[in-house]
Amino acid sequence: MSQFASPMPSREFLWDVFQRVDKDRSGHISADELQMALSNGTWNPFNPETVRLMIGMFDKQSRGTVNFEDFGALWKYVTDWQGCFRSFDRDNSGNIDKEELKNALIAFGYRLSDNIVGLLVRKFDRFGRGTILFDDFIQCCIILYTLTASFRQYDTDQDGVISIHYEQFLGMVFSLKI
Repeated sequence: MSQFASPMPSREFLWDVFQRVDKDRSGHISADELQMALSNGTWNPFNPETVRLMIGMFDKQSRGTVNFEDFGALWKYVTDWQGCFRSFDRDNSGNIDKEELKNALIAFGYRLSDNIVGLLVRKFDRFGRGTILFDDFIQCCIILYTLTASFRQYDTDQDGVISIHYEQFLGMVFSLKI
């Protein structure tokens, strides 16, 4: 996703946004506050599961919130994902279909079968339309990256095949932050 990186906004701009999002004036932004502040390009609320994943990625104190310093990195992360999403939403429909998702995954270095790409669309399509919205696209990519990184820990020869015991599998899955 690095080719989609946006410049970091000024500290003053981020502080202004942070204060507007921090509704309870706690000095920290919760998942609920962040969800209300984000837009997925529709009138539907941002996917709460995606918000939870993002808070978890940037919450250095493991409180379920982000402070101002963490918020700057989170803001840049969301902005970069917006640029990425728009670049793969070739028809500017505001969502990603199966072919657009496949192109995005190829650009990210994944070589997945049409069956798996179709499964991802079905898994992350909250409204049964055969497409994925911006927030669900982020969630799909985060989970796919996390699962791949976990798999690679056991794929020491990088051949795409692992042999693990059931308890290793459970340990691998339950230790993931997804």
